[in-house]
Amino acid sequence: MIRAKLPPSNTEHRAPLLTMDPEMTMLECEDAMTKAVEYAIHEFASVRTGKASPSLVEGLDVHVHSYGSHMKLKQLAMITTPDARLIRIEPFDSATLVDIDRAIRESRLGLNGSIEGKVIRLPIPVLSQERREQMVRLIKQMGEESKVRVRSARREALESLKKGEKDSDITEDDLHRLEKEVQTMTDKKISELEQHMASKEKEVLTV
Repeated sequence: MIRAKLPPSNTEHRAPLLTMDPEMTMLECEDAMTKAVEYAIHEFASVRTGKASPSLVEGLDVHVHSYGSHMKLKQLAMITTPDARLIRIEPFDSATLVDIDRAIRESRLGLNGSIEGKVIRLPIPVLSQERREQMVRLIKQMGEESKVRVRSARREALESLKKGEKDSDITEDDLHRLEKEVQTMTDKKISELEQHMASKEKEVLTV
């Protein structure tokens, strides 16, 4: 006699219950906040100060037509500063020279280089007081955008923790303790941002 195969029980197809991991939530929150600060530092580096620095152009996105892709300038060229008012850019592949020159002209740096042989010379003019004040406003805008990212990470962490308490993954005491830790983390990252902003503003305003 052939025995009929029984249908699988419901328990065999029941998805495992997912619980909120508070440690992972805190780590993800800190990671997101740290990336927001790092992003701001990267953005600040692209702001002109009136003094030549490789960091001013290193992170510039260059669309290399011959490669069919976008690359950072520091991946495409050797960048040096022969003096305080000049950036020298020597591409590893001379075929990218025109692409690099175009990227510089189309960027928000407001700089125009000159191609000399296989090198781009990029003079850094002295900033007027009006231009310095514009740069300071730009720095403040960049800083505020990164603060928004930090606070967004805080909000997401708090929402996750509150849900965890509601689902009984953590206790009410755990929730209050972790909420304080998230706020402490937020205050620390906001303070770091403000320090970097103040430092960059001072650099821009120094004649």
